[in-house]
Amino acid sequence: MSASDGRLRASDAEREHAIESLSDAVAAGRLTLEEYSERSGSVLSARTQGELAALTADVPAASSALARTGPAGEEIAALLGNESRKGPWVVPQHLAVRSVLGDCHLEMQHAVIRQPVTTIDATVRFGSVTIFVPDGIEVRMSGRAVLGAKSVQLRGEPRPGAPVIELRCDVFCGAVTVRRPQRFMR
Repeated sequence: MSASDGRLRASDAEREHAIESLSDAVAAGRLTLEEYSERSGSVLSARTQGELAALTADVPAASSALARTGPAGEEIAALLGNESRKGPWVVPQHLAVRSVLGDCHLEMQHAVIRQPVTTIDATVRFGSVTIFVPDGIEVRMSGRAVLGAKSVQLRGEPRPGAPVIELRCDVFCGAVTVRRPQRFMR
């Protein structure tokens, strides 16, 4: 069996890429929300690459920030579930965070940030990403939110010489939020 005949099993990453292609098509006006809803349900239950190809054949491939930037240092993905990173952990220079019908939480108050600039690419489809950042760290948010939201809810000015987090968002029907840790988290 050759890899091009479409009978190979589809991976979670391939399903996620198909969902991104469909949501980009909705954002561009190529699909209605009803078509997206129907097709995305079929994508999530697709078993083969051929089934995925048939569901996305009439829409362009995903053009999210992650597709443009190339491979990430590390990836955290929530597909139909929740993912979190908390406690003491080393933050890579480049982190890809994906949420498709799920929630991702990154708690950075105990994290070790060794580089001056950390890039986080957040791709959200019908889910959310929440990043808890301690006071004094600078967060620069960019990107798009279609039928969704992106916000930074920090207080005060960044400390001189403090780490910078470049947060690049691609949100469809979801949210990316940066906020202070809750009192019990500190």
